[in-house]
Amino acid sequence: MADKRSEMTKDNSSTTTVVEREQAYYRAVVAKDTRFDGVFFTGIKTTGIYCRPVCSAKTPRASSCVFFSSAAAAEASGFRPCLRCRPELAPYALQQNLAYGVWQKITAGALNDGNIEQLAEQVGLSSRQLRRVLLQEFGVSPVELAQTQRLLFAKKLLQETHLPMTELAYAAGFGSVRRFNALFEQRYKMTPGSIRRAAQEESEGLVLRLAYRPPYAWDALLAYLGGRAMPGLEAVIDRNAYARSVQMDGKTGWIKLTHLPERGQLALQVAPSLSTVLMPLLAKVRTQFDLEANPTVIQSHLQADALLAQQMVLTPGLRVPGAFDIFELAIRAVLGQQVSVAGATTVSGRLVRAFGDAITTPFAGVTHHFPAPALLAQLPVEEIATIGVPKSRAATIQNLARFALAGGLQRKIGASADAVVADLKTVGGIGEWTAQYIALRALRFPDAFPAGDLGLQKAAAIAPESRITEKQLLQRAQAWSPWRSYAALLLWQSLSNK
Repeated sequence: MADKRSEMTKDNSSTTTVVEREQAYYRAVVAKDTRFDGVFFTGIKTTGIYCRPVCSAKTPRASSCVFFSSAAAAEASGFRPCLRCRPELAPYALQQNLAYGVWQKITAGALNDGNIEQLAEQVGLSSRQLRRVLLQEFGVSPVELAQTQRLLFAKKLLQETHLPMTELAYAAGFGSVRRFNALFEQRYKMTPGSIRRAAQEESEGLVLRLAYRPPYAWDALLAYLGGRAMPGLEAVIDRNAYARSVQMDGKTGWIKLTHLPERGQLALQVAPSLSTVLMPLLAKVRTQFDLEANPTVIQSHLQADALLAQQMVLTPGLRVPGAFDIFELAIRAVLGQQVSVAGATTVSGRLVRAFGDAITTPFAGVTHHFPAPALLAQLPVEEIATIGVPKSRAATIQNLARFALAGGLQRKIGASADAVVADLKTVGGIGEWTAQYIALRALRFPDAFPAGDLGLQKAAAIAPESRITEKQLLQRAQAWSPWRSYAALLLWQSLSNK
């Protein structure tokens, strides 16, 4: 097959040559540098295998290496994934551009049940433009990209679960076991059964591992989520695990996450009833726990500010806690308007238990699903207000539910944060703070920044027990762009430390 070296080594600046880039990548391979995990993959010509930069195998000679920006590009060139470092575990190297937005949708299974034309329509491109965008960025077609993601996901399930082969093939997006077996053997030169791992310890549900780039401030993230967890829907257990109910594509169940710091991974326990939606479910979890962040890049930009630098030393690897479901977080943001965090948490629990469907889980604090937008959209304002909120806030919840049903909360690829915030503010009862908070946590804009937040204004003030104005905070925050969301979390964290 054609060598894809040019795919990996496209110049992103006028000063970096192809040779310099390859030399930098080889140095990362020699050092097994975790900062580059998921940023590129190394194909070894002598073995026909491709690896992560952190692979523990003997370092190959530089002349034997060829570098790729994606697993799909490596496989399109005829390389097979390493069974030791397991490329499917690598954190992603997502960027804020159109190609990576499409790639993320495909990774979540967008082409498992749909076709290229449908995906192109969602993205706002023609199918021809979609193919050209992916070829230019990754060197592969949408179908090749989807096949690689399905195979790698199937490989992950083979090595981490004991799902029956039929369930496994469908969970990975294959239409039949025969098709799965044929493509797996053709691409990897081995049978699926040959890489089954030894039996895991008995546990309730499936257990999968999700990698990140260290450091990862798990305790700080868990504390943030715990203080805002909606009772009945989610819970932090024994200060070291997060659990919640899940409702996806007609399937119901639960998940639980714990930290494996020695491996640089999170362990995700999933109810067996959710096995058919594992691909999109894992994509949601990775987003909620900000597993694609590169803390080194973020820190190098924000450390110029003394206040932020001090906080990064105290909580290295601080992430922006996301949301498993955009609508849930948006409603939680509305309930947090002009009340304390504790007050909003109490009221959100009433909402969940009053209007959400009950579910049985292994966790005492997880008893309900979140109410669907369709239900909240048609409930009378007076009935919503019975949870203990003013009628005006109940009306905002109803307005937001109708906005969600119309597709307003679906993040459009290529849309700017300013445009999304402006769109959110068209919903009656949603202002700048709420829109920015939704953009920051639910829609994952790394530069969203709720400058009207009283806590941020206090945290950024020099004198104790004082605050700066919203205008002053925005001016100071200009230097933090494009990572102002992470700056906001650092400021909030500094208040917790105090």
